[in-house]
Amino acid sequence: MRALYLASASAVALLLSSAPAFADIEAAKRWIDSEFQPSTLSKEDQLKEMQWFIDAAKPFAGMEINVVSETITTHEYEARTLAKAFSEITGIKLRHDLIQEGDVVEKIQTQMQSGKNIYDAWINDSDLIGTHFRYKQAVALSDWMEGEGKDVTSPTLDVNDFIGKSFGTGPDGKLYQLPDQQFANLYWFRYDWFQRPDLKEKFKAKYGYELGVPVNWSAYEDIAEFFTNDVKEIDGVKVYGHMDYGKKDPSLGWRFTDAWLSMAGNGDKGLPNGKPVDEWGIRMEGCSPVGSSVERGGDTNGPAAVYSVTKYVEWLKKYAPPQAAGMTFSESGPVPAQGNVAQQMFWYTAFTADMVKDGLPVVNADGTPKWRMAPSPKGAYWKDGMKLGYQDAGSWTLLKSTPVDRRKAAWLYAQFTMSKSVSLKKSHVGLTFIRESDIWDKSFTERAPKLGGLVEFYRSPARVQWTPTGVNVPDYPKLAQLWWQNIGDASSGAKTPQAAMDALAAAQDSVMERLERSGVQGECGPKLNKKESAEFWFAKAEKDGTTAPQRKLSNEKPKGETVDYDQLIKSWPASPPKKAAMAQ
Repeated sequence: MRALYLASASAVALLLSSAPAFADIEAAKRWIDSEFQPSTLSKEDQLKEMQWFIDAAKPFAGMEINVVSETITTHEYEARTLAKAFSEITGIKLRHDLIQEGDVVEKIQTQMQSGKNIYDAWINDSDLIGTHFRYKQAVALSDWMEGEGKDVTSPTLDVNDFIGKSFGTGPDGKLYQLPDQQFANLYWFRYDWFQRPDLKEKFKAKYGYELGVPVNWSAYEDIAEFFTNDVKEIDGVKVYGHMDYGKKDPSLGWRFTDAWLSMAGNGDKGLPNGKPVDEWGIRMEGCSPVGSSVERGGDTNGPAAVYSVTKYVEWLKKYAPPQAAGMTFSESGPVPAQGNVAQQMFWYTAFTADMVKDGLPVVNADGTPKWRMAPSPKGAYWKDGMKLGYQDAGSWTLLKSTPVDRRKAAWLYAQFTMSKSVSLKKSHVGLTFIRESDIWDKSFTERAPKLGGLVEFYRSPARVQWTPTGVNVPDYPKLAQLWWQNIGDASSGAKTPQAAMDALAAAQDSVMERLERSGVQGECGPKLNKKESAEFWFAKAEKDGTTAPQRKLSNEKPKGETVDYDQLIKSWPASPPKKAAMAQ
């Protein structure tokens, strides 16, 4: 739900009523030449792919189809450019609405509950995979592509080329959602400052290790302390070693549900999400969620989770600009580009395009950034094999309540927006990669120096540790709203981190208990464990060889560890993997 803050909140609707109600290969040629470049396909192969769309669309020519997405740059490009191209090429009139992410969630819930068709297809975050799998209102795309929708499924779709295929896969192994765009939250830092010999010397003298990309939270904290209280000022400007936000607002909720707890070491090992306990602290046995609180085997209020909130509150107060505590996500987002922040732990790659604009204090005269992005540091409870960060994956979703003919026509548009003919250009516009083949294209090798490490990260093996919310969460809309209210109590000081997380865990258990009683989610709905002591669950995890919940560590601040950014980049592969997609 973070994407509504990444662009204009105003609703935009594009209705292409003037598009011709007939297919046009000449239109396809014009679009290929004028807009669909670069592409990983040759122009000849692009034309073949377009011819398939023309042929498949013939039964639906003249239909008016409605789809919807949240408002970010990638979807604006689809709505304003790709929808028009699709209509001209296929003869299907396409309306692509752009609305707030919260409205997308509200409207898809309404269609699921009422059975009334509101939109013919949805770009809906894969965070709802657990919701879609359990409520059985979403079409299983893997079944659709082999069955009812086979005649409108492109032979060149190449699902295995999608780097986030696992994000939309349910516990039954079926694909319910296919990513249309992705972006991660990473570590951001001022590369130019970190390279200064005087600052490097002072840092090493004080802390005993090199100033560099922090590998653990201890180093991040040391660097925050160093820039805020030792460096204090650079070129006459007051600087801070950290940036965040703390206003009790919905955006504070996904500041945490977007994998903050897993960065600290909450939950179990496993990708794309921990098993049996995920980064929300929800335990799942079989396909049923069984508890969120430690007393039910969860980890939402365990030591790792409390540590994550404690550090968040501490760093916000000590090392961020004073006004940050009263900011929302949208208000805090532009601050690092103003040039007085040394690093930020929780930074979305969707900001890349806005951080490389000419004239910014964080951009060199030649257009290269003074900053870089890198993998996030790990908290004291983190273990190898855990996820390390969040990846937003707005994904095409079809609902069973949509009439089949409309669903087929909308599925054609969905595939068009993800097709190899257009996906590389779309990736250049929005910088939200979905295909392995696009990531390794030479056009991004050439552009990489101006994108601050974005391309290198997506080509790296580290990428697989950044994933969306997973299948353990049985009802994302109901549970997500609990987070900002309870975390807000910790942020404001109204409650201790432990008390806030205890309240959140209890609230999540309460919602899951209601779902269990209702029986609406069937055999994979919540089936809560009986309450046991924390010691019972600590001992069980140790016996089972799992990591959640973990006992409180005697030392939550081990020695800081950093790595040189340039050496880190050099350690990553310089050529694409042999198979089409890395396991993810």
